[in-house]
Amino acid sequence: EKNLISVTFQLYYVSVKHKAGSFWQRVKRRSECLMTLQVLGFGWKNCGQPDAPAVLKTLTVSPDPINIPGSLTAAASGSTSIKLASPLSLNVTLEKEVAGFWVKVPCLEDLGSCHYNDACEVLNQLIPPGQDCPEPLHTYGLPCHCPFKAGSYSLPQTQFYLPYMDLPYWLTNGNYRVQGVLGGGGKELGCLKLSLSVHSRN
Repeated sequence: EKNLISVTFQLYYVSVKHKAGSFWQRVKRRSECLMTLQVLGFGWKNCGQPDAPAVLKTLTVSPDPINIPGSLTAAASGSTSIKLASPLSLNVTLEKEVAGFWVKVPCLEDLGSCHYNDACEVLNQLIPPGQDCPEPLHTYGLPCHCPFKAGSYSLPQTQFYLPYMDLPYWLTNGNYRVQGVLGGGGKELGCLKLSLSVHSRN
């Protein structure tokens, strides 16, 4: 009888422990889903040569801070004096401020300070060739695949919804600056610098 009571108690304990574990797992998953990111102090500037063919002329984003997930309003314009065709190399340098110093973040799983041999192939992976460009690019007739014809491009003020992003831990909570250098035919075609702060919160 004592053995039966003991076994029953053990089964009850295991059952309660399992239910409690399942409950806290659900709470954890729920809290992860509720976790949001805030992007503050977004800034940008061209960093290429004065005669660089590819230039971003204007870029505005609001609100500040930007909540992810959440809505973002953006407008942009730029131009290229030459046709941008494959292969287009892209050199990205990501730095994080640590104790007052800017530290280069290495390339991990295609994130960080990475070199991409052909940005056109990256676009093809994101949006398969033959598929319509996503909105609002499609509505405004803006291309999303190479080649990009010489000329001016403009995106009027448009609202986007930014979904939840599962970023690695080393890409949250800090001040960052990013530099992207576009190249082709052994020449630098354009350079853009971005600066922002990222904070995660529940």
